[in-house]
Amino acid sequence: MIDNRRNKKYTLYVMIKILVDSASDVEQSEAEELGIALIPMRVRFGDTEYADGVNLSHREFFEKLVESTELPQTSQINEFDWEESFKTLTADGSEVIAITISSKLSGTYACAVKAAKKFGGKVRVVDSIEASLGERILLQYAIRLAGEGKLSAEEIVNELNEKKNKIQLLAVLDTLKYLRKGGRISSVAAIAGEMLSIKPVISIVKGEIKLLGKAMGSKKSNNLLNTLVAKCGGIDFEMPYALAYSGLSDEYLQKYLKDSEHLWKNNTDSVPAYVIGSTIGTHIGPNAIAVAFFAK
Repeated sequence: MIDNRRNKKYTLYVMIKILVDSASDVEQSEAEELGIALIPMRVRFGDTEYADGVNLSHREFFEKLVESTELPQTSQINEFDWEESFKTLTADGSEVIAITISSKLSGTYACAVKAAKKFGGKVRVVDSIEASLGERILLQYAIRLAGEGKLSAEEIVNELNEKKNKIQLLAVLDTLKYLRKGGRISSVAAIAGEMLSIKPVISIVKGEIKLLGKAMGSKKSNNLLNTLVAKCGGIDFEMPYALAYSGLSDEYLQKYLKDSEHLWKNNTDSVPAYVIGSTIGTHIGPNAIAVAFFAK
């Protein structure tokens, strides 16, 4: 966990612990490496329930998804589970900053807020207004701020709430099949789109998933994605940024990196990339790619 001097006026240290839900696509092993706590969403295939990122890795999720004839069921994190996590993390006197999936996509945030009220101000909850990669880079910024040891928990939360509005999450989907299965679009639109090889480009705007455009083929969709990155104002390379892909292969991600080389060349030596997890992966299916960044 992360030591942080609460206020320059005080001589004693207060431990600040960061907790994030698995809609951020952080797995348990990575959370341990980062020194943070993870609370998992639940995903059910048939009669079997898994803790996302804990006893079901992202790769294992997609292995099951492509073999399944029905969409898995995902569920929000309830108030009881949040309360249990908060009890454990505050037991030593620590303060907690919890980062959640967008309140417009899940009731998880509302449950966390209800649970936090029982801890006398020791727990603060941040609605990321994002999911997946967007939530992840807000988490990374929180870790950076806490690690610097200059801000109190309240100040860190204020900074996160200010900066989160600059986050841009853009994604290209390979198929409309999973959106159709989930009832997000009509069967007619999905079938027509698949026959024409239409690849939708989506984003999270004010906490909700929005369709930004469509393109025929991966080359044109990658170009559209790059155009939208530029329209957002470009990438702030002083802040966290990342790429992600869904499924069992990063083939489409590598193609996008080649098509978007001008975005990264001379700005960074490496581009971090991750696998999308079950919360968003259930709805977008395999072979999607995403980019998340703080706009300039």
